[in-house]
Amino acid sequence: MRHLKAFHVFHVAASSASYTQAAQKLNITHGAVSKQIKVLEDYLSRPLFYRQGRNVLLTQEGELLKAYTAQAFQALDVGVTKVQQLNNQCLEVSCEPTLTMRWLMPRLADFHGETDADVRLSTAGGPVTLGMTGLSLAIRRDDFEDIHNYNKTLLVDEWVGPVFSPEYWQLVKDDWSQIKLLHSDTRPHAWDHWLTSEIQGDQFGSGHQSFAHFYFCFQAAVDGLGAALGSYPLVVDDLKRGNLVAPFGFKLSGHKYILLSENRELDELEAEFVAWLKHNLKACVPNRQS
Repeated sequence: MRHLKAFHVFHVAASSASYTQAAQKLNITHGAVSKQIKVLEDYLSRPLFYRQGRNVLLTQEGELLKAYTAQAFQALDVGVTKVQQLNNQCLEVSCEPTLTMRWLMPRLADFHGETDADVRLSTAGGPVTLGMTGLSLAIRRDDFEDIHNYNKTLLVDEWVGPVFSPEYWQLVKDDWSQIKLLHSDTRPHAWDHWLTSEIQGDQFGSGHQSFAHFYFCFQAAVDGLGAALGSYPLVVDDLKRGNLVAPFGFKLSGHKYILLSENRELDELEAEFVAWLKHNLKACVPNRQS
């Protein structure tokens, strides 16, 4: 690319609002900064800075260019980091927050033991941008529009059902109308969908309590505050430990957990991780009664 050095000097100067500060950051002279800015202004035939006292401020054209150089150098930083990580067996993965905390993290040490790879997790739901953000893969529930049209790999169908602490279930099992339904702001209609599909739905629950996040619903259920509508991978460990019971079993929700990847062939580490995910999530297909 022509004048790459000049673009870099401009980017640093635009972020500093001072040629002197830019020179110090770049370890070059004030005059060298001025010269590179002049090269770029001549190349674009546009002024990029104007002086105000001792400071330099961006012109309208400079502000526009700064937005693009910020994106370009950020992308370059990400690319350099990914190249440096190639030999370090590092995988950057975004995952639904509750699935991360209640299913993936407790099992991640097994994958590390099998591959000696470093999986770095970040938590988010819904749309995601891979590649230039540094993310390799994303694990999602398929309840949003994928604007990037990434490759989608089915991990497991979602099964859902009400879960209770054993003590709370003993209190309400003879009168389902006493059940307090625990809701999440992130899945506000989850109970509605389940209740309308059950013949006993009109007898089920009268009280309600809402939480900001799905994760809190399950902790509240474990603590005996009510019934949470559990997605099976999110409650399977507590069911096995006896912290929760699911007397009504589980049914297909119509949603799936999927893995998003860029439209290219997976590299060796990515393919190993996807295979490991699919294998372990196979255990998250319950009987209707659990």
